[in-house]
Amino acid sequence: MTRHDISPERIEETIRWRHHLHAHPELAFEERQTAAFIAGRLAEWGIAVKDGYGGTGLVGTLRRGTSNRSIAIRADMDALPIIETSGAAYASKTTGKMHACGHDGHVAMLLAAARQASEMDFDGTVHFIFQPAEEAEGGARVMVADGLFRDFPADAVYALHNWPALDVGSVVARDDAMMAAFGVFEITITGRGAHGAMPHEGADPLVASAQIVTALQTIASRNVSPLEAAVVSVTQIHGGDAWNVIPEKAVIRGTTRWFDKAVGDTLENRMRTLVSALAEGLGCTAELDYQRRYPATINDPAAAALARSVAAADPALTVIDAPPSMAAEDFAFMLDERPGCYLWLGARREGVNPGLHSPHYDFNDAIIGQGVNLWTRLIATSLGR
Repeated sequence: MTRHDISPERIEETIRWRHHLHAHPELAFEERQTAAFIAGRLAEWGIAVKDGYGGTGLVGTLRRGTSNRSIAIRADMDALPIIETSGAAYASKTTGKMHACGHDGHVAMLLAAARQASEMDFDGTVHFIFQPAEEAEGGARVMVADGLFRDFPADAVYALHNWPALDVGSVVARDDAMMAAFGVFEITITGRGAHGAMPHEGADPLVASAQIVTALQTIASRNVSPLEAAVVSVTQIHGGDAWNVIPEKAVIRGTTRWFDKAVGDTLENRMRTLVSALAEGLGCTAELDYQRRYPATINDPAAAALARSVAAADPALTVIDAPPSMAAEDFAFMLDERPGCYLWLGARREGVNPGLHSPHYDFNDAIIGQGVNLWTRLIATSLGR
């Protein structure tokens, strides 16, 4: 244990913060109460706070000594539009919103690390970034566009995510890809409606939809090298209201994932070709709205090596290797601007272990001390005198 490791009493207080945040979840760009809670704590410890980045985002800055060295550490604040069924005594008090991804824990750990850092002796600057809207809305992109790294320059930026698939105490910080890039698509197919008993009088958008859904599965299997990662998943099909009526329109929605930019280009280009050709061949028209939401989350090797060395020095942690995830993370936008590292901290529970985004999920408080100590040790190592 080092002198800046968090005490058991402070771990218990941090858990209380986490439970408060869990009970009061806020969705993307709505995190006003959460931001106020964070700002109040930071101000208590003499940490300068500046808000307005990404709307509800804020940054706490702590300076010591005379060095120009600086690092930034980020935690995401937003919840998800899910009805909670965890059964926790501190469950969401807002129906239809819950912290189903552990962002409440991420915030609590970074807050506690900020308090520990306010009592540490180092030489340089730490920026504590509290980011809105990680869940598919790109809050990191908006904070960067609002001048995050112009106003808070950092030599490196770090973030972690609790990972229920890994044992408690496990740390993964890869030298390269951690999380995939992701896109979303909506295909609107327009045909000619008809009586279900007289299909020859119409152009059936549902038949076209079925052909398109099947064809989309050939992109990853037949247009992308087996040595590259690619996903095309249809997650919604909407069309029709009656048993005996062929509708005029149908809508298909879904998501794509990739790591390599050329693969991302292939997914979009092939999708456009297939959708148009199949719809036309079946007497329909199709409109594709394709949006590339997040780039791949790619670690800087030097920053990842530093994160691993810091974790390896903690007897409570074990550095392991693991393949990257096809899930996505908007911390990628920060890593596009600054070198840094995104890492996973194992959070597996014994017995029933609901995954991220489950209505039964609840952040594992057993990792709070580990996460706080990882951040404070990173600060001490990066900015030590």
